[in-house]
Amino acid sequence: QVQLVESGGGLVQAGGSLRLSCAASGLTFRNYDMGWFRQAPGKERDLVAAISWRDNSITYTDSVKGRFTISRDNAKNTVYLRMNSLKPEDTAVFYCAANLGREVLSTAGYHYWGQGTRVTVSS
Repeated sequence: QVQLVESGGGLVQAGGSLRLSCAASGLTFRNYDMGWFRQAPGKERDLVAAISWRDNSITYTDSVKGRFTISRDNAKNTVYLRMNSLKPEDTAVFYCAANLGREVLSTAGYHYWGQGTRVTVSS
């Protein structure tokens, strides 16, 4: 059974930092593209960042470029999202997801999802 378990969310003041982790089990992690998505209240779930399995190439949504960093540790079956200079508009539930060879920019491309971790940024 595949499981993706996120951790590291919480309440932080604007300008602060958090590091999210997503531990994967039940799949051959090194073969999967991994993505972080977020969903704010009343909004769609959107891609934040993705990292490929093949060459660790990375995609970020424009609003987080220069502030967020995605990384992966295949030995630990874990993907991370380092978030710096957080803004109130970053407030959302953050989800990690695993993708085996499909479109990485869309939620539809991902096979497995975590349960989400909430990030709240106060002004």
